[in-house]
Formats: sequence, C-alpha cells, structure tokens
Amino acid sequence: MSTAAESAKTAEIAALAERYGLFRSAARPPLRSYLRELWGRRQFIYSYARARTYALYAGARLGSVWQVLTPLLNAGVYALAFGLLLGTATGIENYAAFLICGMFVFTFTQRSMTEGSRAISTNMSLIRTLHFPRATLPLAYVVNELNQLFISMGILLVLVGFTDGPAWRWFLIVPALLLQTMFNIGMTLIFARLGTFLTDISQLLPFITRTWLYASGIFFSIPDKLRDADAPGWVIHVLALNPISAYIDIVRRALLESHAEHELPNAWPIAIGWAVVTLVGGFIYFWRAEDRYGRG
Repeated sequence: MSTAAESAKTAEIAALAERYGLFRSAARPPLRSYLRELWGRRQFIYSYARARTYALYAGARLGSVWQVLTPLLNAGVYALAFGLLLGTATGIENYAAFLICGMFVFTFTQRSMTEGSRAISTNMSLIRTLHFPRATLPLAYVVNELNQLFISMGILLVLVGFTDGPAWRWFLIVPALLLQTMFNIGMTLIFARLGTFLTDISQLLPFITRTWLYASGIFFSIPDKLRDADAPGWVIHVLALNPISAYIDIVRRALLESHAEHELPNAWPIAIGWAVVTLVGGFIYFWRAEDRYGRG
C-alpha cells in the first residue's frame, strides 16, 4: 500500500472515530477529565487499600496488630540505641513520646514512597486488562498507609494523655497530617512513575530513606544539637527546610507541650509549601506519562 493510500486510510479512521466519539483507550486524557475520572474511582481506591492491608497481614498469627507493633518495636530499638546508649535523650522531656511521634510520622512518608514505587510495576496485569486512571494505584497505597497511621496515632495519643495530659492543641494534628498526606501523595506519584521506568529505584530507596531518617531530627532535637556544637544560626534554618523535619515538628508541637523549646523555625510555612508544591508537581509529573504505563 502506498504512503498516500495509508494516509487516506488513517484520515478515514480518524474521521470515523471523531464521528462516533471514539478515542484511543490508552491515550492520556486532559488533566481536568483525569481528575474527574480519579474522583469517580474513589471507592475503588479505598477498597483496594483495605484489600492490600488484609492481604499483607493475612498470613501472620497476630494479623493487623503488626501495623502497630512494627513502628513501636522500631521506636524501642532506636530508643535503646540513641536515647540510652548515645545519650540523645538528654534535655528532652518525655523522650518516649518525642521519639515515637517522630517515628510514626517518618514511617508514614517512608512506606508511602517505598510501596508506591512498586504500585505500577507490580500491577501490570491489571493495568493491561482494565481501563482506569493509573493514579488510583499509588493513591491506594497512600490511603493504606494513612489508615495505619490513624491506628498508630491513637496509641500515641493514649501515651501522651497519660504523660502530658490532653490539650486543645491536639486538634492541630488534623491540619498537620493533612499537609503531610498531601506531600506523601505527591512523592508517591513521583516514585511510582520513576519505579515504572527505572526499576533499580526500588533498590536505592532503602538507602535514601535511611539517610533521610538520620537527618530528620527523629532521635534528637536539631536546634539543641546545633547549639551544643556552636553552629551558626543560619544552619538551623537550612536544616528546617527538610520536609520530614517540618512535619515531625508540627505534629510534636500539637502533642507535646515541652516541645516548645525544641521547635524548628518556620515549620508551618515550610510544611505548607512542601505540601502544595509536591502534590501539584507530583500529580502533573505522573499524569504526563499516563499513556506509557503498561507498555512493553
């Protein structure tokens, strides 16, 4: 068939598709339409997240109790290593709540990113079988981790209630966790796309998140350590730009009255800025590759 004949045939097919409202199923829809489709799949996102939680702990004798035990055991190990052996608990009142709060907040972001990086690659059969917005998969992973965080935060509130007593400032946890969830969605979408086309990213993520863990002030007060080291004041402002440090700080402000003397500067504006920029940027970055997921 000649080039002219092929062009004519293609034009004829395109005209028929336009006439009957047909479109290529794998084509990337406009951003506004994509958002509407995503909202229409909200029940699927929630149901898929619940199914993943059930499947994850189905083979364990304690079942979903491990959702709480895992971060608590991690916090216990780090409390022994850093708080007792290395003495990072010095000068920090209610160090147990201080540490567990940081661990729960960090784990929420860490697991969202790590699990989300495999959201597309491990669901290729589903993607190639059904037509749906691919962002529903990484979003379901974030919802799954958010459900786990709610359980963890319930335990933390009981601990803080016994040690510090309840307070009105606890209501600040709601906007604090909302901002972190926005940030996590953006990061998860970014790593979901990266994990699809750069399969080695899942091998690098544990090293990235471990470094992030030690640099985020989970085990110690960043301002206190820098003051002890006679570091210039601007260093604290630079380290405060770390998004995880900001989210940990605003949650600690909401829960721990004693945290007032360990606060990072401008934590709320930094947390808001990271949440908005990462959510918008991550969503657009993921959406732009929508027609490439499932190929190959």
